[in-house]
Amino acid sequence: MAHFAELESMVDPSGFTSDTQLIVKRVVVVGNDIETAAGPLGENDMHVDGETYCTNLLGGTWKQTSYNDSFRGTYASAGDTYDAVKDKFIKLQPYPSWVLDDKDLWTSPVAYPSITTFTGDGIEPYNIEWDEDNVRWRGYNGTNWNYWDPDTSTWIAIP
Repeated sequence: MAHFAELESMVDPSGFTSDTQLIVKRVVVVGNDIETAAGPLGENDMHVDGETYCTNLLGGTWKQTSYNDSFRGTYASAGDTYDAVKDKFIKLQPYPSWVLDDKDLWTSPVAYPSITTFTGDGIEPYNIEWDEDNVRWRGYNGTNWNYWDPDTSTWIAIP
């Protein structure tokens, strides 16, 4: 089966910029047996005839997306962006401080922490989340909120 994402031009839905972007409205599945100028759609990834087929059937603007991420970056989902210059789908930016890495995946400015701390009583697991206000990771160990100190690779209690 071939998957196609419908695109709509709109202001950045993350709210972090006022840029106009191509946003994925929905993703549909089309049979591999649809004919293209080069043969069946299932044998011709990214062939424009598949996108034209979707436009003629459903209206709108369409780009094929890969369910197994073999082309155009990540598999498209509603709300993702499509970068026409890079010809790839990119997930919506989760936080203003995060930047795209060399694979066009969003990365925090602080590396993800160790998820456990060894104590005299064993292992303390942490439920970890990003704290955009303080630009750091924080974790809850079931008792206290802590923040991750990347310089010492330790969790520190939040007063």
